[in-house]
Amino acid sequence: MLDGLKRAWWRRRLKDPAFAHLGEPYDGDELVSLDFETTGLDIRQDQILSVGAIRVKGDTILTSQRLDFLVKPSCPVSAKTILIHHIRPVDLEHAVPEADAIRQVLEFIGPRPVIGYYLQFDMGMLDKYARPLLGAGLPNRRIEVSRLYYDWRAPQTPPGANIDLRFETIRQRLDLPRRAVHDAFNDALLTAMMYLRLMGGWRPPTQS
Repeated sequence: MLDGLKRAWWRRRLKDPAFAHLGEPYDGDELVSLDFETTGLDIRQDQILSVGAIRVKGDTILTSQRLDFLVKPSCPVSAKTILIHHIRPVDLEHAVPEADAIRQVLEFIGPRPVIGYYLQFDMGMLDKYARPLLGAGLPNRRIEVSRLYYDWRAPQTPPGANIDLRFETIRQRLDLPRRAVHDAFNDALLTAMMYLRLMGGWRPPTQS
């Protein structure tokens, strides 16, 4: 009932009917694992530099259905950002413009639930850009893998003990492959693996 009311409110706020399908109820079995690299951690001030997203259908990661591109920011990138992400201004000269990038992300996600690691930040960034188009933030169901991991670890952890929720710790604990490259797409891919592992639907390849 609450989800229905939320979507009805969202439809009333919608500015562009072309995006109405984003607010439709979704009963399929696909999800989208999403990750952004950004110029910083301030949703109001910082910008998206790269997009990584991949669809998951049931217990299968659809590697052919993905987004993996750089985004051309509207403001210059600082030296600090270059040191963190190794994305130089020259790398962004022919990147996807912000407006086009956001539209691609919205169409790729559609009404599907979204999976992420500390997803509140990524969705906050997306909503910042989407609100001028939509009139409101996205209504999609959101699945936080660090919460799933916490719930999985809690019964195995002594009372009062800390549960380490760092990305690399979760990867190691779930016996998942190392990131080939530290970028938005590979983070989204590993996040999808974490989700399926925690839901019992993913296994690493057997060693010969």
